[in-house]
Amino acid sequence: MTTQNKQPHELRSWLVCMTAASFFLYEFIQMLCLNSMSSDIISAFHINATQLGWLSSVYFISNVLFLFPAGQLIDRFSVKRLILFSLALCITGTALFSQTEQFSMALFFRFITGIGSAFCFLCSMRLASRWFLPHRMALVSGSIVTMAMLGGWIAQAPFASLVSLVGWRNAMLFDAAFGILLWLGIALIVREYPPEALRTYENDHTQLHRLGWVSSMKKAYGRKQNWLCGIYTDFMNLPIFLLGGLWGGLYLMQIQHLPKILATHVSGMLFLGTIIGAPLVGFISDKLSCRKLPMWIGAILSFLLILMLIYLQLNATTLSVIFFLLGLSTSTQVLSYPTVTESNPHALTAMSVSVVSFCVISGGAMFEPLFGWLMDLKWDQTVHNGLNVYSNADLHRGLLIMPVAFLVAGLMLMGIRETFCKLFVEETP
Repeated sequence: MTTQNKQPHELRSWLVCMTAASFFLYEFIQMLCLNSMSSDIISAFHINATQLGWLSSVYFISNVLFLFPAGQLIDRFSVKRLILFSLALCITGTALFSQTEQFSMALFFRFITGIGSAFCFLCSMRLASRWFLPHRMALVSGSIVTMAMLGGWIAQAPFASLVSLVGWRNAMLFDAAFGILLWLGIALIVREYPPEALRTYENDHTQLHRLGWVSSMKKAYGRKQNWLCGIYTDFMNLPIFLLGGLWGGLYLMQIQHLPKILATHVSGMLFLGTIIGAPLVGFISDKLSCRKLPMWIGAILSFLLILMLIYLQLNATTLSVIFFLLGLSTSTQVLSYPTVTESNPHALTAMSVSVVSFCVISGGAMFEPLFGWLMDLKWDQTVHNGLNVYSNADLHRGLLIMPVAFLVAGLMLMGIRETFCKLFVEETP
């Protein structure tokens, strides 16, 4: 494309892409805030761990269902308008969730919120592919993911403090108001593409029109490389969903015996590790001109760290360090995105990246309720002050999902083709 030959104004490129990525930040708050108020939600709706898992996973289910049309729409229509529409849906779902008294309606409003999430990352990556040169994509991808992890960190201790101060329902209303501010910022700042990329933008649309909806989906979803990268990212991302998003608080409070606020601070270290790790890994990968070596190192280190969490009794300081290192090591998942971008025609960027997003969100939809089901499987029905009390064995059954997942991630790497940070060269027919 035109911007492959000449980088558009650096500051403007970062401003546009990071402003768009604030939508990704906001969606991660919605995705993971249940971890900071899981006990409040259980008490408010009188539900068990399995039902809480479904309340969280319905967000991912709607995300998965809408990823298919999202990839097609983003490649073909105005990215900015799609961001504004889907963010408005998310804000509406969040506000309505805060007011409902019925568990069935809570499920429905979480579903509505998840629809918006199908667009946030794909829109950010589509804009990044227009505003940045190919050899910068790992750093930019990592920075976009860092925005999401910042949202994940906000959903931990800061959000838990807000819940303690004003209650979970009012906290969700503040959350919706924050979304409105982001909507206004995106409306003012985000632009579709730099002026010098107009010809590439038009060529992409010509190629997509020639391909058609079905053929473009076949090209993206029929490429083995995309699926292997998606599965790798899915399994490397599980600590974010399982520990950061829902069960980390219960694990730290009931197994490691930490008070609630301290537990959210510790779980927040997972996101801090990824906030630092995602752009760092992207920078290193771009400098080394390779993707797979850092991905291998991340999978091996993550496997060792999760075994320490499962089998050792640790103090708060050590737990904070391990959560931080786990976030750092699993941040190699971000390299799947430039790998996929480099392995597919430029016109199909959003559709190709949607394969990775489909795998990641499907993992959240499947493994969060599975974790809850494993906990409930041999639970002795102990309840204290309206809160379900689980044993070490109950939580360990759920946690064992993760070391298995890291082993599978390593197996996927054996089939992924190294791109050496070079663009896909085949012309789209």
